Amino acid sequence: MTEPVTIIACPTCRRSVPWRAESPYRPFCSERCRLIDLGAWADESHRIAGDASYDDLSRED
Repeated sequence: MTEPVTIIACPTCRRSVPWRAESPYRPFCSERCRLIDLGAWADESHRIAGDASYDDLSRED
C-alpha cells in the first residue's frame, strides 16, 4: 500500500509539485525556481519584517 502524496504549489511559479523526500528542490519545482527565490532574498525583495530597535546594525555598542 502506497502512502498518499501531498501536492503543493511551487512558491515561485505556482506549479503543482509532489512533496517527497527524494525531491531535490522541494518545495520548488526546479533549480531555476529555487535560484529565483534565493536571488529575491539576496536583493531584499523578500524580507521578514522586524522591529528596527532590535536591528544589530543600528545599535551603537
